[in-house]
Amino acid sequence: MRRAWRTAIAARATRNVGMVLARAAVGLPARAAVGLPARAAVGLLAACAAVTLLTACGFHLQGRTPLPESLREPYVQAADRQSDFVQSLRKAMLISGAHPSADKDKASAVVNIIKDEVARRVLSVTATNQPSEYEVTYTVRFSVSAGDKELLAPQDVSSTRSYSFDERLLLAKEHEEAILRQAMAHDLAAVVMRQLSSL
Repeated sequence: MRRAWRTAIAARATRNVGMVLARAAVGLPARAAVGLPARAAVGLLAACAAVTLLTACGFHLQGRTPLPESLREPYVQAADRQSDFVQSLRKAMLISGAHPSADKDKASAVVNIIKDEVARRVLSVTATNQPSEYEVTYTVRFSVSAGDKELLAPQDVSSTRSYSFDERLLLAKEHEEAILRQAMAHDLAAVVMRQLSSL
């Protein structure tokens, strides 16, 4: 009986976290917001306060890399604006609080994607000389400028992954490679964001 009561309270608390935080933000009682027991409400507010304090002290949630003021409205210049890397980079910029500009002339800085390439090579073959494993390498070269000033000279970053191959599962393996490319693009975007944040 007691265990069931605790489970119900936990589920109720989870469903109403958003309401508790919203009421707390405007100074209204958490208990009145969702009808939670005082102990549960206080616990949720304490967690909220902890997150606020960590943020104020310079702590940032995973995946969020703050950019300097010079990159608050960057323009991403790339030959292929729909590549996995460019899309991942733009998403990372948005998460960081930046607002990628659609107009190069109005941008605070230009992130120039000089190279955005994926290469694949055979790592091993079967007894009948058919590929059984591939290695995929995603390479990006980029630079950053603001007007006539170079903020960051061309930099190269790359990521390499491998996967097994079976021609009998061609469609599945092509899908697996596409997922690998997306994962590598995400990793490279994170590396580039860290370099941009240090400017």
